[in-house]
Amino acid sequence: MKKPRAFVDRRQFLFEAGNGISGLGLAWLLQRDGVLAAPPPATSTPGCAAGSIETPFTPKKPHFQPRAKAVISLFMSGGVSHMDTFDPKPMLQKYAGQPLAGKGEIVVRQGHPGPLMPSPFTFKQYGQSGMPVSELFPHLATKVDQMAFLRSVIGRSNDHVMASYELSTGTVRMGSPSVGSWVTYGLGSENQNLPAYVVIYDARGGPFGGPSNWTAGYMPAVYQGTIFRSAGTPIVDLRPPEGVSDAQQRARLDLLGKLNALDEQRNPANSELAARIASYELAYRMQGCAPEAVDLANESEATKKLYGLDNPVTEPFGRQCLMARRLVERGVRFVQMYHGGLGNQNTDTWDAHEDVRSNHTRHAAEVDLPMTGLLTDLKARGLLDDTLVVWGSEFGRMPISQRGVGRDHNPGTMTMWMAGAKVKGGQAIGASDDFGYKAEVQPITVHDLHATILHLLGMDHTKLTYAYQGRRMRLTDVYGVPVPQVIA
Repeated sequence: MKKPRAFVDRRQFLFEAGNGISGLGLAWLLQRDGVLAAPPPATSTPGCAAGSIETPFTPKKPHFQPRAKAVISLFMSGGVSHMDTFDPKPMLQKYAGQPLAGKGEIVVRQGHPGPLMPSPFTFKQYGQSGMPVSELFPHLATKVDQMAFLRSVIGRSNDHVMASYELSTGTVRMGSPSVGSWVTYGLGSENQNLPAYVVIYDARGGPFGGPSNWTAGYMPAVYQGTIFRSAGTPIVDLRPPEGVSDAQQRARLDLLGKLNALDEQRNPANSELAARIASYELAYRMQGCAPEAVDLANESEATKKLYGLDNPVTEPFGRQCLMARRLVERGVRFVQMYHGGLGNQNTDTWDAHEDVRSNHTRHAAEVDLPMTGLLTDLKARGLLDDTLVVWGSEFGRMPISQRGVGRDHNPGTMTMWMAGAKVKGGQAIGASDDFGYKAEVQPITVHDLHATILHLLGMDHTKLTYAYQGRRMRLTDVYGVPVPQVIA
């Protein structure tokens, strides 16, 4: 009796053959054009283990000569008041107690709108540029000549979660890839033994919206951010089990990799599986080099003091900032830091509904010295020239009072700043109106902001695309223009 022949239907044959042929064609075209990525260089970090499976984060060529190789994003969760920090409004003092007139309907998030309320904080001019900074940031004020202030950034939502998603992903809805995912998808990483995209959030809790702020969205899951804890052991379960040698663990991973690869062949569209394979390999390599990267004990006492690690008020965020410097120093591409966590929304974030004076005084004291130390340390180590530091929040606050002492949400204008990457400091870009209610001169959308970040990294935001559901998706959708004063 003859054995039945193995049968492959026509559709399956064309699918599998087409994949192979297209892969060969793509490899030939990439080789011909000289853009086929070379194998990742061996890391110089002592103790880092070598992986046996190719990483998806092999360094890739940018579209043009970049000014930045890495990004450190400092996100103040809760909504920082621009007119109480970096955008002084003398007219609030002049017309204090009067209604905000001539602006149409004033839409507030929580109600209880009051009259115009002047800032409870005084401003002084600093540096050769004479940039005004609130008394909240006496240390950071000494760095204004290195900082470009964007005073007319606008958002689309006065809701914390939706506004946070917009700053993180370019859209107010969850499910789109975050900025860090786009950057690592486009450029890869210079260190194959550490995550390309690291997220460090406040010890009091994560930001509004949670993990959707660092998701890979519709991209392969491998491009999502990797959480490093800001307190205790930064990476959970980093050490191998007792009694398991390096050779034994390597053999286990090799076998697991082969089994997963077989499963991946049967399910080629399962990006979660591909991400799992890559994460196992990365976890193995991290056991050799991540402990050294996150070990702050080896830093000098002078450096620890620079970041405020000797003070219980500044120590938590100081640890985050120092860890960020160590990570970009070792080739990590994108570090996203959050200050303000959802332990208690009214006290643990910058959400100053109840009392802007007490809220902002407390939180500014936690971040002022560490952020100044970060800029100082990056510059001293020669890292600031090719590291972009971005500071911001999900929206600004209202110029009118809430119950006489607080400020409600205001996406109509907010202030952000950038430093490093050869960005010209000591300049104010754009302007809000006399009361700080709406952006008036050169409004800067979040798409413009993202286009600017990508440009400084050497990427044309219109060419950085990902095919999804029949469309070439972009971080900036179909919008966005790099801010000319920043990229000049």
